[in-house]
Amino acid sequence: MEFDETFKILVVGDSGVGKSSILLRFTDDVFEPMQPTIGVDFKVKAFKVDNRRVKMTIWDTAGQERFRTLTNAYYRGAHGVILVYDVSKRETFDSLKEIWLKEVAMYSTRPSAVKMIVGNKIDIEKRQVSREEGVEFARQQSTLFVESSAKTATGVQQTFEELLRKILETPELCVSESSQGGNIRPTAGNASSSYAEGCSC
Repeated sequence: MEFDETFKILVVGDSGVGKSSILLRFTDDVFEPMQPTIGVDFKVKAFKVDNRRVKMTIWDTAGQERFRTLTNAYYRGAHGVILVYDVSKRETFDSLKEIWLKEVAMYSTRPSAVKMIVGNKIDIEKRQVSREEGVEFARQQSTLFVESSAKTATGVQQTFEELLRKILETPELCVSESSQGGNIRPTAGNASSSYAEGCSC
């Protein structure tokens, strides 16, 4: 099958926030308890956006600190980065600013790579991070924002669709596959979303 575009997407965030569950829900439309990712995993997904056929290689990274040096290399060549936190655990939200956004800035080789912040597990009743906080933080960081639940599938497809639309709107990211330097070859409720005002990502 031929594709109009091929993109590399990276999913990062603390361990246990649901990165693997989001990816499994998007690619296979199933939800099941997941063990923490060891190192880096990946899936390939074909998707159609506005009659454009897109192939995504989605890299699911481990959130544990001991794997950090391994996953740093996978930022290279990424067209989009999804930064996930658990709305029921404030420390995972704080880690976005303290750890993950800093890593994106340090290791990403595409200055125009699109960033999206995702507040996951909105099916859990007891929140520690409100939607308003998430929206405001995304606005401050000039990123996209979506809330999701991998368990109920709420907002999962929307996450990837909005990310892809933004990538496709960024001319310097729509280049031929042969010119995508830095890619690493593999070895093995109602959703709420908003575009941050004045987004420059």
